[in-house]
Amino acid sequence: MRAFTRAVSPRLPECQLTHLDRIPIDAAKAAEQHAAYERALSDAGFAIVRLPELVDDPDAVFVEDTALLLGEHAIITRPGAASRIGETDSTAAGLAAEFELHRIERGFLDGGDVLRIGRTLYVGLSTRTDAEGIGSLSRLAAPLGYRVVQAELRDCLHLKTGATFAGADASGAQVLLYSEQSVDPAQFAGVEPFAVAEPAAANCVRAGDRLILPAGNPRTVEPLTDRGFHVVEVDVSELQKAESGVTCMSLIDDRR
Repeated sequence: MRAFTRAVSPRLPECQLTHLDRIPIDAAKAAEQHAAYERALSDAGFAIVRLPELVDDPDAVFVEDTALLLGEHAIITRPGAASRIGETDSTAAGLAAEFELHRIERGFLDGGDVLRIGRTLYVGLSTRTDAEGIGSLSRLAAPLGYRVVQAELRDCLHLKTGATFAGADASGAQVLLYSEQSVDPAQFAGVEPFAVAEPAAANCVRAGDRLILPAGNPRTVEPLTDRGFHVVEVDVSELQKAESGVTCMSLIDDRR
């Protein structure tokens, strides 16, 4: 299994912001936290594959927004922030040897707005993803065996800021983590909604048998642990100043 990542740009303090006020970001500290995040993925059994470094692209570490991995296929997205369009060619170059590539050519779509549950791709209509981009994804994904469903969100950057799929708990229930202030869980079929106690905990990474969450969310971690999840907490506080969640910084290829 592999996790594709990209180094933190020294220009991270110049990142795009939509919902947060700009405050100073220590790029060196962010790089240290990113390295700890990569170690958590490695400890979960993933080989870390670094995509080409983009030192002049402030948001380049957030690789999730530039591609969607679907088995043997990779769909290269078209990010909604104009400053990020150039990142996609670098991602495509880094994935070309391992995946059959497809590209979204019309509309805008950030990977952070795509929540995969089984063979359904829920796509949030957001400030970074528009209806035309969702339609483009649907046309590319249908021949690959995936259904695209538009989802609604409020007061958050991406759909996966407010909801992520945690997988099965000890009883076999398929669990969706969600923030009540951001997402209506009734939109998602075949899952058991779990309202997080802290909004940041709605964004998690399923990594093998582990669930990676941002540190500092004890009222969510405890009940998840009680339900049999192996929760790993990672301090991403400096990266969160750039509106990051833990899913943003990797493209997970869980093929064995």
